Amino acid sequence: MSSDPWGRVDETGTVYVRTADGEQVVGSWQAGSPEEALAYFERKYEGLVVEIGLLERRVKTTDLSAKDATAAIDHIRTQVDEHHVVGDLNALRERLDKLVATVETRREERKAVKAKQSEEARTAKESLVAEAEELAASEQWRSAGERLRALVDTWKGLPRLDRKTDDELWHRFSHARSAFSKRRKAHFASLDAQREEARKVKEKLVAEAESLSGSTDWGPTAARYRDLMADWKAAGRAQREAEDELWARFRGAQDVFFQARGHVFAERDAEQSGNLTLKEELVVEAEKLLPVTDLKAARAAFRSINERWEAIGHVPRDARPKIEGRMHAVERSIQEAEESEWRRTNPEARARAAGLTGQLQAAVDKLQEQVDKARAAGNDAKANKLSQELEGRKALLDQALKGLEEFGG
Repeated sequence: MSSDPWGRVDETGTVYVRTADGEQVVGSWQAGSPEEALAYFERKYEGLVVEIGLLERRVKTTDLSAKDATAAIDHIRTQVDEHHVVGDLNALRERLDKLVATVETRREERKAVKAKQSEEARTAKESLVAEAEELAASEQWRSAGERLRALVDTWKGLPRLDRKTDDELWHRFSHARSAFSKRRKAHFASLDAQREEARKVKEKLVAEAESLSGSTDWGPTAARYRDLMADWKAAGRAQREAEDELWARFRGAQDVFFQARGHVFAERDAEQSGNLTLKEELVVEAEKLLPVTDLKAARAAFRSINERWEAIGHVPRDARPKIEGRMHAVERSIQEAEESEWRRTNPEARARAAGLTGQLQAAVDKLQEQVDKARAAGNDAKANKLSQELEGRKALLDQALKGLEEFGG
C-alpha cells in the first residue's frame, strides 16, 4: 500500500483521496505501481489547479460574461465534486467559492454600469426626440434637414433601451422626421407650382416684349416696357433654367428697342442742337429791334424773323424755356408799342379823354370859387372841407391830363 498527505492506494489498487468529510474513492489502478497511480491522479489535480487559475485570470482581466464564467465554474466544480483527482479538494472549492463571489461582484458592477449607460442613453434619446420635434416645425429646410440626418446618426450610435421605452422614443423621433419631411415636401411642391405659374406669366411677358422690340412709337412703347418690367418683378421667380432663359430673351428684346431709340434720339439731339444755334441767332436779331422806334418796320422785321423761327423746328427740351422766353419778350414789347400807338391815334378815345378833362377842370374851377367865397365869409370849416374835395378832383384832373398827352395833347 502507498500513500501521501492527500491520498493513498490500498492493496487492491483502489485509489483514495482525503477530504474534510473523510476518504473518497478516486478510482482503481491496475496498470502500475501505487506510486504511479498517485502521481497520475495528482497530475489530474494539478490540471484542475491550472484550469482554475486560467479562469481566475479571465474573470479579472477580460470581459468574460457572468453567465459564461458561472458555467465554467460549475464545470470545474463538477470535476472537483466527482473527486477523480488526488489533492487538496477543499482548497479548490474555496478558490471556486471566491471566484463565484468575484463573478457576482463583477455582475453587479456591470449591471450598475449598464443601468447608468441605459439611463444616459435614455436621457440622450429623449434629448434627440425633443430636438427633432422642435425641428419638425422649422422652415429652415436645408439646415433643419441636415440636422435631422445628424440626429439619426447619433441615435444609431446609442445603445438600445428596453424594448417598450426604445420603441416609444423611436416612434416619436420617427414621427417628427416624417412631419418635417411632409411639410418640406408640401413647401417645395407649392414652390414648384408657384414657379411654374411664374414661368407661364413670364412667357407671356417675353412674347409681348419681343413683339414690341421693333416699335418706333418711342414714348408709349418705352412706357409699356416699364410696365412689363414691373409685371416681371411681381411675377416671382421661375425654375432657375427657365428663369435665366426667359430673362435673357426679355432683356434682349428690351435692348433691341432701346438701342434703336437711343440711335434715333442721338440723331435728333444732334439736329436739335443745330436748331438751337439757329434760333439763338434769330433771337439776337429780334432783340436788336428794341426799343421800338419805327413800329411798322419793327413789325415787318419781326414777322420775317418769326417765319424763319417756325421753319427751324425743335430745340433740346432743357433749352426751350429760355430761348422761347427771349423771343416772347421781344414780341410783347412790339405788342405794347402797337397798343400805345393805337391809343394815341384813336379819335373816339381822344374825344372821351378830352371830355373827361373838361368836366374835371370845370369841377375844379367851381370848387375853387366855393372855397374862396367860404374864406371871404369867414366860414373856415366849410372852406377846409371844400379844400379836401378840391385836392381829390385836382388829382383826378392830373391823371386825365396825362392820358390826354398820350393822344398828342
